[in-house]
Amino acid sequence: MSFLEDTLIILISQTIFFVGGWIFFVKQLFRDYEVHHTLVQLIFSVTFALSCTMFELIIFEIIGYLESSSRYFHWNMGLYFLLFMVIALIPFYIAYFCISNVRFVSKNMIRPLTLFVWFIYLYFFWKIGDPFPILSPKQGIFSIEQGVSRIGVIGVTVMALLSGFGAVNYPYTSMAIFIRPVTQSDVLSIEKKLLQTMDMILVKKKRIALAENNSLGRNQYMLDQSNVKNKGFWTNILSSVGSIANPLGQGSENINQLRQEISSLEELSRQLFLEAHDARTMREKIEWSRTFQGKYFNFLGYFFSLYCIWKIFISTINIVFDRVGKKDPVTRGLELAVLRLGVDIDVGFWSQHVSFLLVGCIVLTSIRGLLLTLTKFFYKISSSKSSNIIVLILAQIMGMYFCSSVLLMRMNMPPEYRIIITQVLGDLQFNFYHRWFDVIFLVSALTSIFTLYLAHKQPSVN
Repeated sequence: MSFLEDTLIILISQTIFFVGGWIFFVKQLFRDYEVHHTLVQLIFSVTFALSCTMFELIIFEIIGYLESSSRYFHWNMGLYFLLFMVIALIPFYIAYFCISNVRFVSKNMIRPLTLFVWFIYLYFFWKIGDPFPILSPKQGIFSIEQGVSRIGVIGVTVMALLSGFGAVNYPYTSMAIFIRPVTQSDVLSIEKKLLQTMDMILVKKKRIALAENNSLGRNQYMLDQSNVKNKGFWTNILSSVGSIANPLGQGSENINQLRQEISSLEELSRQLFLEAHDARTMREKIEWSRTFQGKYFNFLGYFFSLYCIWKIFISTINIVFDRVGKKDPVTRGLELAVLRLGVDIDVGFWSQHVSFLLVGCIVLTSIRGLLLTLTKFFYKISSSKSSNIIVLILAQIMGMYFCSSVLLMRMNMPPEYRIIITQVLGDLQFNFYHRWFDVIFLVSALTSIFTLYLAHKQPSVN
């Protein structure tokens, strides 16, 4: 293939990725909002397209598609554009939209303040690399290594945190052994208590309303009494009799005490509602766990629990003994099969195909998992005013995540397929990122285990 043909293939695939990011933005993130900021939508879609291009080029490296010189050129071009988006453009517009939402900042001061905040961000971003042995001091300021090394620290940290939590949370949420046993009678009992509490609140609010109404009637009656004070003898006699017969002046309620009781009952009703919701959710999970899909995910939960234990163990070994794998897991597994089991296979041939499948699965699951996480995160914290800022922050996280994935995924590829990636990324300390990932993963996994243990042992409302 010629260079122009290779470039056309990359451009077509990037257009497809761009359209996919655009559709995801409109149909998922902003489906509940009528106003779409075109610039924000464009930035998100471009970042998504550049991130997917990185994974596409990794697959092209394994299968040997396109000329090596073309792949090298597009690796450099794609990384430069992605770094420009993540380091310069997206943070600038995050600062711009944040300052624009501040009411007391005049329009004339928005751009100067945005530039000021942006330069402060660049300073601290550059200082991130000082505490870490991430690259050689020979590199220039505008080299790919300077940007990737600093993005890698942040991105690998985010990836390790998500991986540590996911490795613990997935078995906890999918395995039937962790589902709290709840019967239908338990659910009905909690709901009955909730209804009784709501009835008590309603009765006390009615008593307050009647007491306030009686108070208004009593005030009106006292006013009428003052008007008839100087009338005749028989009028005063009739007024006295009316005051005895009138119930408005008798049995007044203690309104302040009733309001305090209502406040306590409302807090109890909130707790009972949450308890009823959790009980209903547990009943649904119990019913779901008996289906074929539930049993399948239960089996996957056991598998991932073993993976979590193995990953925690191997991360501890790597940290204690300062160990980093020299070979990718595919080649190591095939060599063990040849040596231990005596299987006669072509290690070079099968390592290419198995690596292609492994990297393809990692790519698909990474993109799907990140998009699902971004969607849930966006729905929980976004509003009509902050939605643009949240989308830009998600685009920033996405760019860092995929850029760091290239750093870590390099270790999953056989050495002959990582040559161009190593040349493009330059003189980075790859071993540091793998050790850093192990440290953060171990901390995240152990913290998640402790947190989920406390949540699982949380007492119910009596």
